[in-house]
Amino acid sequence: MSTENEGNAVPADPNAPSVPPAPPTPPAAPSAPPAVDASEPQAAPEPATAPLPVTPPAEVPAGAAAGAPAGAGGWPPPPPAVPTWGEPVPPVPAAPRKKTGGLVAAVLVAALVAGGVGGGIGYWAAERGDDEVSSTTVSAGDSQAAFKRDPGTVAAVAGKALPSVVTIQAKSGGSGAGEGEGEGGTGTGFVYDKEGHIVTNNHVVASAAEGGTLSATFSNGKTYDAEVVGRAEGYDVAVLKLKKAPEGLAPLPLGDSEKVAVGDSTIAIGAPFGLSNTVTTGIISAKNRPVASGDGSGGSNSYMSALQTDASINPGNSGGPLLNASGAVIGINSAIQSTGNGFGQTQAGSIGLGFAIPVNQAKNVAEQLIKTGKPVYPVIGATVNMTDKGAGATIADEGAGGTPAVTANGPAAQAGLKAGDVITAFGDRQIDSGPTLISEIWTHQPGDSVEITYERDGKTAKATVTLGERTGDN
Repeated sequence: MSTENEGNAVPADPNAPSVPPAPPTPPAAPSAPPAVDASEPQAAPEPATAPLPVTPPAEVPAGAAAGAPAGAGGWPPPPPAVPTWGEPVPPVPAAPRKKTGGLVAAVLVAALVAGGVGGGIGYWAAERGDDEVSSTTVSAGDSQAAFKRDPGTVAAVAGKALPSVVTIQAKSGGSGAGEGEGEGGTGTGFVYDKEGHIVTNNHVVASAAEGGTLSATFSNGKTYDAEVVGRAEGYDVAVLKLKKAPEGLAPLPLGDSEKVAVGDSTIAIGAPFGLSNTVTTGIISAKNRPVASGDGSGGSNSYMSALQTDASINPGNSGGPLLNASGAVIGINSAIQSTGNGFGQTQAGSIGLGFAIPVNQAKNVAEQLIKTGKPVYPVIGATVNMTDKGAGATIADEGAGGTPAVTANGPAAQAGLKAGDVITAFGDRQIDSGPTLISEIWTHQPGDSVEITYERDGKTAKATVTLGERTGDN
C-alpha cells in the first residue's frame, strides 16, 4: 500500500469554526446492489504462493472484464471520499458500467504483476485522477539508470564474475558405426587463466573425454569448442582448454580456502538443471567435511575434505565457482546431499547441503593437470577398510588382489604401521573412517610429514608418516 503522502500535515484554516455544524439530514438508504448472475464467471482468488514451475498468467474472465459490477467476483468497490470533520456523507455514485468493467480487468492484471493489493490500489488512485494532488512517485526507469551497486554487494560480485563463468555441454561419442553423438549433460566451469583453460569437475566431462564433444558457453551467449587437458577422478577435478580462446579473457581471482571461516558469506554461480548464469547465496556451514561421492557407475569415487555451504546447489552447478564476498573463488561446487528420489522426483534437488572442493587443493590439481595432463596423489602406502565407520580407519588384512595391505618400504611401513592398526587422527584431524582418512591425506602434497595417532591391541601410539606419491588414476 502506498505511503508516499503520509507525514505531510494539512495546515488548519484560521476561519474554520471551532465546533462542527449540525449534521445534515441523512440520505435515503441506497437501493440493494444488483444480484450477481451465478452463471457469470467470477475472478478466482490469488493463491498464497506462486506455483513452480512458472506458468503464464491466467486470462481475465470475459464477464469480469467487461460487464461485472464493482464488488462482483470478490473485488471491493472503490472506497468512499473522506468526509469533512468526520461526518458521514452519501456514498459515491457508481461509475458508468463500461468504465467499471475496464477497472476490474486492469486491477486484476496489476494484482497479478505486482503480487498484491498494492498494485490494485495504485491503479485505482491513478484512475481517480485527483487534480489537487500530484504524484510524488519516481518511476523505476528514471531511478535504475543512475543506480550503482556498491562493491561487495551480491549484485556487484555476480556482475563481475558472470562473464568468467561458462556453461559446459558434454556429449559422449557414438557407440557404433553410423551413430551420432551420444547422451550429454550440462555442467559449469570458470576461466582459470588468459590462455583459455577452464576448471570444472571431472564428472562433468567424463562422458565426453573419450571421443565425445565439449563446448563452453559464456554469459554473453558465445559458444566455443573445448577439449580435455587432464582429469583427476579421485579429486573430481578436470581442466579444459578452449580451442579458439577469445581475447580479453578475465580469470576469476583465487582465494585462500584455509582462511575461510564458518559463517562467511558465499555466492554460487552455475547452471542448475540447465538454467545458465544462475546466482545463489548462502554461508559457509562447515569446513573440513569429509565427503565421498561417486559418478553413479559404481566406480571412480572421489574424496574431498569439503567446504559445506547452504547456497542452493543443484545438478548443473557442478564445476562452478563458490565465491566469497569479495568475489574470489574459494571452492568448486561438486556434490550435494539430498533426500533421494522422493516425492515423484526423477532427480534430487538442493536441501541446503552443498559441498565444494577447497580451492587450495583444486589449484594444485589444476596446475599439475596443465603441466603434465595427469594427477598426482599423496599416499601412505597402506590399504584401509572403506566400509567401517566410527572407530577410525582400519588397515585391512590384505590389499587388492591379495597383495600386502602395507606396502613394503612404503610410508606406512617405514612409520611402523601394521595390518589391523586403527588410525584415529591424521595431523589435527579426527579420523572416523577410511574415506575420511583419504580425504585428509589428499589435502596434502607428496613429501609432507604428518603425525598420526593409531591404536594397536587397545593401546594408543603416535608415529610420523612422510607421504609418498602415485601418478595417474589407476
